[in-house]
Amino acid sequence: MFKRMKEDIATIFDQDPAARSSFEIVLTYSGLHALWGYRIAHAFHKRGLRFLARFVSQVVRFLTGIEIHPGAVIGRRFFIDHGSGVVIGETCVIGDDVTLYQGVTLGGTGKEKGKRHPTLGNNVLVASGAKVLGSITLGDNVKVGAGSVVLKDVPPNSTVVGIPGTVVVQNGVKVPKKLDHQDIPDPVADKCDMLEEKIARLNRELEKLQEQLKEVRR
Repeated sequence: MFKRMKEDIATIFDQDPAARSSFEIVLTYSGLHALWGYRIAHAFHKRGLRFLARFVSQVVRFLTGIEIHPGAVIGRRFFIDHGSGVVIGETCVIGDDVTLYQGVTLGGTGKEKGKRHPTLGNNVLVASGAKVLGSITLGDNVKVGAGSVVLKDVPPNSTVVGIPGTVVVQNGVKVPKKLDHQDIPDPVADKCDMLEEKIARLNRELEKLQEQLKEVRR
C-alpha cells in the first residue's frame, strides 16, 4: 500500500511542474485525495459492501469535488490535475499512466445496463472539460482536446477534438489538416452552413414560384 502511495506522489512530481514537496502534495492535491479515497471505496465495493463504498465515495466527492464510482477500475500512475468537476462512472476501465484535467466526464449515454462507460487504454490524456460518453474505447496514447465530446471508439496513437469528437492526428500523421486552432473541425458550424445554404435555395425557388403565380394571374 505504501509503495503505491509513494508511486502516486512520484507521478504528481513527474506530471506537475508546480509540485514543490511531498508534504505539499499530500496536503493540498485534491486529485490525490480523491484517488486514495477511491481505493478505499473500491476495496469495500469488491467485498460486496456497496452501501459503505458509495458512502465513502460521496464523502470524498464532498471534500474534493471529484466523483469516482467505487466500481470503476483504475490502473497505476493515474493523475487528476486540478480535479474539480471530474466524474468517473461505475463501469469505467482506466489503464496505466492516464491523466485527466478538470471538468472531465467519463460517463454513460442513458439507462442501458452492463458496460456503459468508457474504457481508456494506457498513456491517455483527456483535457479540460472533455466528455467521453458510452461504452467506447480510447486506445493507447490517445489525446482528447479540451471541450471535446467523444461518442465513438478512438484508435491508438490519435488526437481527437471537437463536438462530436473527430480524429485529427493518427500515428503522427495529421488528418487532414494542421492542428491549429483555426483548423480544428467544427461539425456543428459545418451543419449550420449546410442548412443556411439549403434555406437560401428554398427561398430562391419560392421567389420563382411567386413570380410564376403572378404571371398566371395576369
